[in-house]
Amino acid sequence: MAERILVVEDEEPIRKIIVSMLRTAKFESEEAADGLEALAVLESGKEFELVLSNLMMPNLDGIGLLERVKDKYPDMPVVIVTGVHDISFALAAMRNGAYDYLLKAFSREQLLNTVSRALESRRLNVENRNYQSNLESLVKARTDQLQAAMSSLERSYDMTLESLGEALRMKDSATEGHSKRVIAFAIGIARAMGLGREKIAVIARGAFLHDIGKIAIPSSILSKPGALTPDETAIMRQHCFHGYKMLQKLPFLAEAGEIIYAHHERFDGTGYPRMLKGEQIPVGARIVAVANALDSITSDLPYRHAQSLGAAREEIRRWSGRQFDPQVVEAFLSMPHKIWDDLRNHIVDN
Repeated sequence: MAERILVVEDEEPIRKIIVSMLRTAKFESEEAADGLEALAVLESGKEFELVLSNLMMPNLDGIGLLERVKDKYPDMPVVIVTGVHDISFALAAMRNGAYDYLLKAFSREQLLNTVSRALESRRLNVENRNYQSNLESLVKARTDQLQAAMSSLERSYDMTLESLGEALRMKDSATEGHSKRVIAFAIGIARAMGLGREKIAVIARGAFLHDIGKIAIPSSILSKPGALTPDETAIMRQHCFHGYKMLQKLPFLAEAGEIIYAHHERFDGTGYPRMLKGEQIPVGARIVAVANALDSITSDLPYRHAQSLGAAREEIRRWSGRQFDPQVVEAFLSMPHKIWDDLRNHIVDN
């Protein structure tokens, strides 16, 4: 299909010559006597690939037409035709977006060469824009596919967590409520410390599974109503390592595994199983340690009754710097009493 050119020239003889030159080169063309007439032709819905416009015209000159064309039809190149005395205006037009200019009287070869270059530039611009558009569509499609895959992966993660939690619940039914409360308490403390969303998600997984290693502990020890013997205590303490080993080969739970491994370490280095000290202990484990202690103190256990929240706060305060990280304790103590009762009641209701 022949490319269409709008020729805008107020001098009819010159306009007819230009149109004739274009038509002999197999271009389709339409005429307009000034800028206003040219705009009317463009707004009629007819499509053009190029505007060839005189610079000095009545009603609306070439500069005014150029501004409107670039605003409404940004892909359409404009070539300005001018007399020698108008050369500075022609250069100004190019700075304002004209593709090129022709000096009267130009030859047929000059006209066709300029027109061909302008049309080729337009084709390249359109192809580039289409390429960018197609590339954006491709990227969006790939992004949608990746998001769908990630959603599916996250669902599989959730199912894995649920399965592990269910396995522990079957071993020790009391652990289920304890784990949920430790999650809630740990998230509350982590938020009070200003930790980021991703870090809190890891801490939540570690809190949920902090006792998963108890699956490997004999039920006779796990549910013993009285105090444990030294040998039984040594076996019970192995649950941190057992939990860590269980999650070691699951990449999405690797960080949570480190929390599980270290949640019974003490800030002063007297904890177990590795006697880590201070910041050697992952921050998630230091938070879970406080959350775990809070729930243990305020819950009924086989060997003692639940104590009050005030008693729990006081005991955690007393062990700050020894068993617990002082910064974690400070964040915990800064939170209103009511938060902990609300969290506990919410978990009971659900």
